[in-house]
Amino acid sequence: MSIKRMNTSQKIAVSPALPVSFEKVRILVVGDVMLDRYWFGEVNRISPEAPVPVVRVEKREERLGGAANVARNIATLGGGAGLLGVVGEDEAGDVVDGLLTGLGIDSFLTRDPAISTIIKLRVIGRHQQLLRIDFEEPPTDTVLRDKLTRYNALLPQYGVIVLSDYAKGSLVNVADMIATAKQAGKCILVDPKGDDFSRYAGATILTPNKSELMRIVGSWKSEDELTTKAQNLRTSLALEALLVTRSEEGMSLYTDDQVMHFPTMAREVFDVSGAGDTVIATMAVALGAGLPYAESVALANRAGGIVVGKLGTATVTHAELLG
Repeated sequence: MSIKRMNTSQKIAVSPALPVSFEKVRILVVGDVMLDRYWFGEVNRISPEAPVPVVRVEKREERLGGAANVARNIATLGGGAGLLGVVGEDEAGDVVDGLLTGLGIDSFLTRDPAISTIIKLRVIGRHQQLLRIDFEEPPTDTVLRDKLTRYNALLPQYGVIVLSDYAKGSLVNVADMIATAKQAGKCILVDPKGDDFSRYAGATILTPNKSELMRIVGSWKSEDELTTKAQNLRTSLALEALLVTRSEEGMSLYTDDQVMHFPTMAREVFDVSGAGDTVIATMAVALGAGLPYAESVALANRAGGIVVGKLGTATVTHAELLG
């Protein structure tokens, strides 16, 4: 369902037809690769050394994070995913590579001996995140040049490109990547970061969240004002579509001939970490399978509503979308 040449915003409901399988969809994910580590434990006392809880670690988990989590979500939905990124020549890089292999994701990781793999360590006590510790270093220039060459070689093998920018340094060549993919006729989805979106010009669709969009266009006082600012940004960047994820307000899709609002489908919000990865991954497989924007966003909205009810960087399966 679409709303042609709308001047005002409307809320609508869309019931997408879910493809039987996404296995023929091939998506190349490029961006900041991370390893998410979780330490789970019980909290029974406060430390005598400082007014902080003492967590007795009882379980540890390792999950793909950042751009790797986007690829993980694509694979879990049944799509064919390849991941191009940079990790260190270290134990964490080995773990990332092993997790990718286990999920059947084509790994095109470059090992940079000058850096350590990006790690986000989360300490969980009584089902609540108590602390997050980040380990990160930007890739070196030499590795980034090699990555761009490899990207150009891989491009013909994939129909959809997802650029997952976490502002960690892996996508400094994003403008060149978009230009090359656009010339090759690829569908290009970008999860943006930062104060300057001009480097994403020419992409097919951008998926900022509300706060990211506000940093670019300023605040708004009404839906009409938001629509004007969103459409002006979309036009200035030559995008086919702009999808704004708005937390409890759902999602808003802006294209040349429609403005569509999708109310949130989250029954319970337990953890929003990684939700944006799930949204863009679902959009990618849906668009790659030939679904139009409205149905693709409706599926992504449903997937986002499911994943925020899970702990940590989680995924949604094809079967869960059917439920």
